[in-house]
Amino acid sequence: MKIALIRRQYSATGGAELYLQRLISGLVAGQHEVHLYAEHWEGSPEAVTLHRVPMKAPRSLRPVRFAETVARMMAPLDFDVVFSLERTVSQDVYRAGDGVHKVWLDQRRQYASWWRRPFVGLGAFHSNMMALERRTFDPILTRHIIVNSEMVKREIIREFGFPAERIHLIRNGINPGRFQGVDRAKARQRFGLQDTDFTLLFVGSGWERKGLNFLLKLMERLGPKEPQVKLLVVGKGKLRGPVPANVILAGPVREVEEAYAAADLLTFLPIYEPSSNVVPEALASGLPVITSGYNGAAEWLTEGVNGHVLKHPEDTDALEKAVRFWMTRPEARPVSCTHAMDLDTNVRDTLRVLELAALEKRQFTPPSPVE
Repeated sequence: MKIALIRRQYSATGGAELYLQRLISGLVAGQHEVHLYAEHWEGSPEAVTLHRVPMKAPRSLRPVRFAETVARMMAPLDFDVVFSLERTVSQDVYRAGDGVHKVWLDQRRQYASWWRRPFVGLGAFHSNMMALERRTFDPILTRHIIVNSEMVKREIIREFGFPAERIHLIRNGINPGRFQGVDRAKARQRFGLQDTDFTLLFVGSGWERKGLNFLLKLMERLGPKEPQVKLLVVGKGKLRGPVPANVILAGPVREVEEAYAAADLLTFLPIYEPSSNVVPEALASGLPVITSGYNGAAEWLTEGVNGHVLKHPEDTDALEKAVRFWMTRPEARPVSCTHAMDLDTNVRDTLRVLELAALEKRQFTPPSPVE
Protein backbone atom coordinates (compact mmCIF):
# COMPACT_ATOMS: atom_id res chain seq x y z
CA MET A 1 0.00 0.00 0.00
CA LYS A 2 0.96 3.61 -0.50
CA ILE A 3 0.30 5.17 2.90
CA ALA A 4 0.35 8.79 4.08
CA LEU A 5 0.92 9.47 7.79
CA ILE A 6 0.17 12.89 9.28
CA ARG A 7 1.87 14.10 12.46
CA ARG A 8 2.70 17.75 13.19
CA GLN A 9 5.84 16.99 15.18
CA TYR A 10 7.85 13.79 14.78
CA SER A 11 10.84 12.62 16.80
CA ALA A 12 12.82 9.48 16.09
CA THR A 13 14.00 9.40 19.71
CA GLY A 14 11.14 10.81 21.78
CA GLY A 15 9.28 8.41 24.04
CA ALA A 16 5.95 10.04 23.23
CA GLU A 17 6.46 9.16 19.56
CA LEU A 18 7.30 5.50 20.21
CA TYR A 19 3.94 4.41 18.83
CA LEU A 20 4.52 6.14 15.50
CA GLN A 21 8.12 4.92 15.31
CA ARG A 22 7.04 1.31 15.76
CA LEU A 23 4.15 1.73 13.31
CA ILE A 24 6.48 3.13 10.64
CA SER A 25 8.90 0.25 11.20
CA GLY A 26 6.04 -2.23 10.79
CA LEU A 27 4.83 -0.57 7.61
CA VAL A 28 8.30 -0.48 6.07
CA ALA A 29 8.92 -4.11 7.05
CA GLY A 30 5.67 -4.99 5.27
CA GLN A 31 6.98 -3.43 2.04
CA HIS A 32 4.52 -0.53 2.18
CA GLU A 33 5.39 2.83 0.65
CA VAL A 34 5.26 5.31 3.53
CA HIS A 35 4.99 9.10 3.30
CA LEU A 36 5.19 11.25 6.43
CA TYR A 37 3.69 14.75 6.48
CA ALA A 38 5.03 16.83 9.36
CA GLU A 39 5.69 20.43 10.27
CA HIS A 40 8.94 19.44 11.96
CA TRP A 41 10.90 16.26 12.66
CA GLU A 42 13.96 15.19 14.59
CA GLY A 43 15.73 12.27 12.97
CA SER A 44 14.61 10.73 9.71
CA PRO A 45 12.84 7.37 9.73
CA GLU A 46 14.47 5.03 7.23
CA ALA A 47 12.76 4.23 3.90
CA VAL A 48 10.14 6.96 4.44
CA THR A 49 9.43 9.89 2.13
CA LEU A 50 9.28 13.05 4.24
CA HIS A 51 7.08 16.01 3.33
CA ARG A 52 7.69 19.17 5.33
CA VAL A 53 4.48 21.14 5.87
CA PRO A 54 5.40 24.85 5.80
CA MET A 55 3.72 26.77 8.60
CA LYS A 56 3.47 30.46 9.43
CA ALA A 57 0.49 31.17 11.62
CA PRO A 58 -0.30 32.38 15.14
CA ARG A 59 -1.08 29.78 17.81
CA SER A 60 -4.84 30.32 17.46
CA LEU A 61 -4.76 29.33 13.78
CA ARG A 62 -1.86 26.90 13.65
CA PRO A 63 -3.82 23.59 13.92
CA VAL A 64 -6.33 24.76 11.29
CA ARG A 65 -3.66 26.04 8.93
CA PHE A 66 -1.73 22.77 9.30
CA ALA A 67 -4.83 20.72 8.47
CA GLU A 68 -5.68 22.83 5.43
CA THR A 69 -2.07 22.91 4.17
CA VAL A 70 -1.72 19.13 4.43
CA ALA A 71 -4.98 18.67 2.53
CA ARG A 72 -3.74 20.91 -0.30
CA MET A 73 -0.38 19.12 -0.46
CA MET A 74 -1.99 15.68 -0.70
CA ALA A 75 -4.77 16.63 -3.13
CA PRO A 76 -2.85 15.91 -6.37
CA LEU A 77 -1.45 12.64 -5.00
CA ASP A 78 -3.08 9.23 -4.82
CA PHE A 79 -2.71 7.25 -1.58
CA ASP A 80 -4.24 3.90 -0.75
CA VAL A 81 -4.90 5.16 2.76
CA VAL A 82 -4.30 8.39 4.69
CA PHE A 83 -3.76 7.95 8.43
CA SER A 84 -3.78 11.08 10.59
CA LEU A 85 -2.65 11.42 14.18
CA GLU A 86 -3.78 15.04 14.17
CA ARG A 87 -7.15 16.74 13.81
CA THR A 88 -7.19 17.18 10.05
CA VAL A 89 -9.73 17.42 7.23
CA SER A 90 -8.55 14.91 4.65
CA GLN A 91 -7.97 11.43 6.07
CA ASP A 92 -9.28 7.90 5.83
CA VAL A 93 -8.38 6.95 9.39
CA TYR A 94 -7.97 9.27 12.38
CA ARG A 95 -6.43 8.23 15.68
CA ALA A 96 -8.13 10.23 18.44
CA GLY A 97 -5.19 9.98 20.83
CA ASP A 98 -5.92 13.41 22.32
CA GLY A 99 -9.55 12.65 23.08
CA VAL A 100 -12.26 15.28 22.52
CA HIS A 101 -11.30 18.93 22.98
CA LYS A 102 -14.84 19.97 23.89
CA VAL A 103 -15.01 17.40 26.69
CA TRP A 104 -11.61 18.52 27.98
CA LEU A 105 -12.87 22.11 28.17
CA ASP A 106 -16.01 20.95 29.99
CA GLN A 107 -13.83 19.18 32.55
CA ARG A 108 -11.54 22.18 32.95
CA ARG A 109 -14.57 24.36 33.55
CA GLN A 110 -15.93 21.96 36.16
CA TYR A 111 -12.70 21.95 38.17
CA ALA A 112 -11.64 25.57 37.69
CA SER A 113 -11.97 28.17 40.42
CA TRP A 114 -15.39 29.81 40.41
CA TRP A 115 -13.98 33.08 39.09
CA ARG A 116 -12.13 31.34 36.20
CA ARG A 117 -15.03 29.23 34.95
CA PRO A 118 -16.63 31.89 32.71
CA PHE A 119 -13.28 32.34 30.92
CA VAL A 120 -12.44 28.68 30.27
CA GLY A 121 -12.63 27.91 26.55
CA LEU A 122 -12.81 31.54 25.46
CA GLY A 123 -10.55 32.76 22.70
CA ALA A 124 -9.88 31.99 19.06
CA PHE A 125 -7.68 28.96 19.71
CA HIS A 126 -10.41 26.93 21.41
CA SER A 127 -13.17 27.96 19.01
CA ASN A 128 -10.94 27.06 16.06
CA MET A 129 -10.00 23.73 17.63
CA MET A 130 -13.63 22.78 18.19
CA ALA A 131 -14.57 23.77 14.64
CA LEU A 132 -11.66 21.69 13.31
CA GLU A 133 -12.69 18.81 15.54
CA ARG A 134 -16.23 18.84 14.13
CA ARG A 135 -14.76 18.47 10.65
CA THR A 136 -12.41 15.67 11.72
CA PHE A 137 -15.25 13.70 13.31
CA ASP A 138 -17.53 14.17 10.32
CA PRO A 139 -18.30 10.62 9.07
CA ILE A 140 -18.33 11.93 5.51
CA LEU A 141 -14.72 13.13 5.81
CA THR A 142 -13.34 10.27 7.93
CA ARG A 143 -13.90 6.58 7.22
CA HIS A 144 -12.66 5.11 10.50
CA ILE A 145 -11.54 6.34 13.91
CA ILE A 146 -9.10 4.63 16.27
CA VAL A 147 -9.57 5.33 19.98
CA ASN A 148 -7.46 4.20 22.93
CA SER A 149 -10.33 3.84 25.39
CA GLU A 150 -14.04 3.11 25.52
CA MET A 151 -14.42 6.43 27.31
CA VAL A 152 -13.28 8.38 24.25
CA LYS A 153 -15.46 6.23 21.99
CA ARG A 154 -18.53 7.14 24.04
CA GLU A 155 -17.59 10.83 23.91
CA ILE A 156 -17.23 10.81 20.12
CA ILE A 157 -20.58 9.08 19.65
CA ARG A 158 -22.30 11.43 22.11
CA GLU A 159 -20.80 14.69 20.81
CA PHE A 160 -20.66 13.99 17.07
CA GLY A 161 -22.92 11.06 16.30
CA PHE A 162 -20.11 9.18 14.56
CA PRO A 163 -21.18 5.59 13.68
CA ALA A 164 -20.09 3.25 16.48
CA GLU A 165 -19.23 0.43 14.08
CA ARG A 166 -16.56 2.63 12.47
CA ILE A 167 -14.78 3.35 15.76
CA HIS A 168 -12.06 0.85 16.70
CA LEU A 169 -10.68 0.40 20.22
CA ILE A 170 -6.92 -0.16 20.13
CA ARG A 171 -5.35 0.39 23.53
CA ASN A 172 -2.01 2.12 23.93
CA GLY A 173 1.07 -0.05 23.78
CA ILE A 174 4.30 0.19 25.76
CA ASN A 175 7.52 -1.80 26.09
CA PRO A 176 6.77 -3.92 29.19
CA GLY A 177 10.32 -5.27 29.42
CA ARG A 178 11.65 -1.81 30.17
CA PHE A 179 9.75 -1.74 33.47
CA GLN A 180 10.72 -5.16 34.73
CA GLY A 181 13.83 -6.41 36.50
CA VAL A 182 14.91 -2.96 37.80
CA ASP A 183 16.91 -2.98 41.05
CA ARG A 184 14.43 -1.66 43.63
CA ALA A 185 17.00 -1.02 46.38
CA LYS A 186 19.18 1.11 44.12
CA ALA A 187 16.15 2.95 42.77
CA ARG A 188 14.90 3.82 46.25
CA GLN A 189 18.38 4.97 47.21
CA ARG A 190 18.45 7.25 44.16
CA PHE A 191 15.33 9.08 45.36
CA GLY A 192 16.35 9.19 49.04
CA LEU A 193 13.71 6.72 50.22
CA GLN A 194 14.03 4.65 53.39
CA ASP A 195 13.19 0.95 53.67
CA THR A 196 10.17 1.78 55.83
CA ASP A 197 8.72 4.39 53.47
CA PHE A 198 5.48 3.60 51.64
CA THR A 199 5.87 5.55 48.40
CA LEU A 200 3.14 6.92 46.19
CA LEU A 201 4.25 7.81 42.67
CA PHE A 202 2.98 10.53 40.36
CA VAL A 203 4.41 10.69 36.82
CA GLY A 204 3.56 13.44 34.36
CA SER A 205 3.69 17.07 33.36
CA GLY A 206 0.71 19.41 33.16
CA TRP A 207 0.05 19.00 36.87
CA GLU A 208 -3.30 20.81 36.96
CA ARG A 209 -4.91 18.53 34.37
CA LYS A 210 -3.34 15.41 35.85
CA GLY A 211 -4.56 16.06 39.37
CA LEU A 212 -1.39 16.52 41.40
CA ASN A 213 -3.18 19.07 43.57
CA PHE A 214 -5.58 16.35 44.77
CA LEU A 215 -2.63 14.21 45.88
CA LEU A 216 -1.00 17.12 47.69
CA LYS A 217 -4.14 17.57 49.80
CA LEU A 218 -3.83 13.94 50.88
CA MET A 219 -0.14 14.37 51.72
CA GLU A 220 -0.92 17.42 53.85
CA ARG A 221 -3.50 15.34 55.70
CA LEU A 222 -1.21 12.34 56.19
CA GLY A 223 1.95 14.27 57.08
CA PRO A 224 1.48 14.55 60.85
CA LYS A 225 0.11 11.04 61.43
CA GLU A 226 1.74 8.94 58.67
CA PRO A 227 5.30 10.29 58.23
CA GLN A 228 6.39 7.09 56.47
CA VAL A 229 4.06 7.81 53.52
CA LYS A 230 5.91 9.70 50.81
CA LEU A 231 4.86 11.09 47.41
CA LEU A 232 7.46 10.92 44.63
CA VAL A 233 6.64 13.39 41.83
CA VAL A 234 8.34 12.82 38.46
CA GLY A 235 7.87 15.40 35.71
CA LYS A 236 7.90 19.14 35.03
CA GLY A 237 5.64 21.66 36.69
CA LYS A 238 5.31 24.40 39.27
CA LEU A 239 3.64 24.29 42.66
CA ARG A 240 1.99 27.24 44.35
CA GLY A 241 3.12 27.59 47.92
CA PRO A 242 5.56 25.48 49.96
CA VAL A 243 6.22 21.84 49.15
CA PRO A 244 5.09 19.47 51.94
CA ALA A 245 7.97 17.68 53.68
CA ASN A 246 6.61 14.28 52.62
CA VAL A 247 6.70 15.19 48.90
CA ILE A 248 9.79 14.57 46.75
CA LEU A 249 10.01 16.63 43.56
CA ALA A 250 12.36 14.63 41.33
CA GLY A 251 11.84 16.66 38.15
CA PRO A 252 12.01 14.97 34.72
CA VAL A 253 13.62 11.53 34.97
CA ARG A 254 14.95 9.86 31.82
CA GLU A 255 15.10 6.44 33.50
CA VAL A 256 11.47 6.61 34.59
CA GLU A 257 11.44 2.83 35.12
CA GLU A 258 13.54 3.45 38.24
CA ALA A 259 10.81 5.66 39.68
CA TYR A 260 8.28 2.85 39.22
CA ALA A 261 10.71 0.36 40.81
CA ALA A 262 11.17 2.67 43.81
CA ALA A 263 7.43 3.13 44.41
CA ASP A 264 4.70 1.04 46.03
CA LEU A 265 1.64 2.56 44.34
CA LEU A 266 0.89 4.78 41.34
CA THR A 267 -1.50 7.62 42.19
CA PHE A 268 -2.73 9.56 39.15
CA LEU A 269 -5.99 11.50 39.32
CA PRO A 270 -6.52 13.48 36.08
CA ILE A 271 -9.58 15.59 35.39
CA TYR A 272 -9.33 14.44 31.75
CA GLU A 273 -6.98 11.94 30.14
CA PRO A 274 -7.95 9.89 27.05
CA SER A 275 -5.75 6.98 28.16
CA SER A 276 -2.59 7.64 30.09
CA ASN A 277 0.46 5.47 29.43
CA VAL A 278 1.51 5.71 33.07
CA VAL A 279 -1.18 3.17 33.97
CA PRO A 280 0.14 0.29 31.81
CA GLU A 281 3.70 1.32 32.72
CA ALA A 282 2.87 0.96 36.40
CA LEU A 283 1.11 -2.36 35.83
CA ALA A 284 4.11 -3.63 33.86
CA SER A 285 6.21 -2.69 36.89
CA GLY A 286 3.87 -4.67 39.14
CA LEU A 287 2.45 -1.58 40.84
CA PRO A 288 -1.22 -1.20 41.72
CA VAL A 289 -2.83 2.00 40.43
CA ILE A 290 -5.27 4.53 41.85
CA THR A 291 -6.70 6.75 39.12
CA SER A 292 -9.85 8.70 38.31
CA GLY A 293 -12.82 7.73 36.21
CA TYR A 294 -11.89 10.57 33.85
CA ASN A 295 -8.86 8.58 32.72
CA GLY A 296 -9.63 6.17 29.86
CA ALA A 297 -6.83 3.94 31.14
CA ALA A 298 -8.97 3.21 34.19
CA GLU A 299 -10.37 0.47 31.95
CA TRP A 300 -7.12 -1.44 32.52
CA LEU A 301 -7.99 -1.86 36.20
CA THR A 302 -9.96 -4.44 38.13
CA GLU A 303 -11.15 -2.98 41.43
CA GLY A 304 -9.17 -4.28 44.38
CA VAL A 305 -7.11 -6.61 42.18
CA ASN A 306 -4.69 -4.22 40.50
CA GLY A 307 -6.06 -0.82 41.48
CA HIS A 308 -8.92 1.49 42.34
CA VAL A 309 -10.89 3.98 40.26
CA LEU A 310 -12.19 7.10 42.02
CA LYS A 311 -15.41 8.52 40.67
CA HIS A 312 -14.38 12.00 41.80
CA PRO A 313 -10.64 12.79 41.72
CA GLU A 314 -11.05 15.48 44.37
CA ASP A 315 -12.52 13.00 46.90
CA THR A 316 -9.68 12.95 49.44
CA ASP A 317 -11.53 10.56 51.76
CA ALA A 318 -11.92 7.97 49.00
CA LEU A 319 -8.30 8.47 47.97
CA GLU A 320 -7.03 7.90 51.51
CA LYS A 321 -9.19 4.79 51.85
CA ALA A 322 -7.77 3.37 48.61
CA VAL A 323 -4.18 4.18 49.62
CA ARG A 324 -4.65 2.46 52.99
CA PHE A 325 -6.07 -0.59 51.21
CA TRP A 326 -2.77 -1.07 49.39
CA MET A 327 -0.65 -0.13 52.39
CA THR A 328 -2.03 -3.15 54.23
CA ARG A 329 -1.53 -5.55 51.30
CA PRO A 330 2.16 -5.61 50.35
CA GLU A 331 1.74 -9.25 49.37
CA ALA A 332 -0.56 -8.15 46.49
CA ARG A 333 2.45 -6.85 44.57
CA PRO A 334 3.32 -7.49 41.81
CA VAL A 335 -0.22 -7.08 40.48
CA SER A 336 -1.44 -8.56 37.21
CA CYS A 337 -3.17 -7.16 34.12
CA THR A 338 -5.43 -9.00 31.66
CA HIS A 339 -4.94 -6.56 28.75
CA ALA A 340 -2.15 -6.95 26.21
CA MET A 341 0.08 -3.94 26.72
CA ASP A 342 2.87 -4.46 24.19
CA LEU A 343 3.42 -2.14 21.23
CA ASP A 344 3.49 -4.99 18.73
CA THR A 345 -0.16 -5.84 19.46
CA ASN A 346 -1.07 -2.17 19.12
CA VAL A 347 0.72 -1.83 15.77
CA ARG A 348 -0.73 -5.09 14.41
CA ASP A 349 -4.28 -4.00 15.23
CA THR A 350 -3.66 -0.56 13.72
CA LEU A 351 -2.46 -2.14 10.47
CA ARG A 352 -5.69 -4.12 10.26
CA VAL A 353 -7.75 -0.91 10.41
CA LEU A 354 -5.56 0.71 7.75
CA GLU A 355 -5.97 -2.30 5.49
CA LEU A 356 -9.75 -2.25 6.01
CA ALA A 357 -9.90 1.46 5.11
CA ALA A 358 -7.75 0.91 2.02
CA LEU A 359 -9.98 -1.96 0.86
CA GLU A 360 -13.12 0.14 1.29
CA LYS A 361 -11.49 2.99 -0.57
CA ARG A 362 -10.62 0.76 -3.52
CA GLN A 363 -14.13 -0.67 -3.65
CA PHE A 364 -15.86 2.70 -3.42
CA THR A 365 -17.19 3.94 -6.76
CA PRO A 366 -18.06 7.65 -6.74
CA PRO A 367 -21.50 8.47 -8.11
CA SER A 368 -21.68 9.50 -11.76
CA PRO A 369 -22.21 13.22 -12.34
CA VAL A 370 -25.76 14.26 -13.20
CA GLU A 371 -26.02 15.21 -16.85
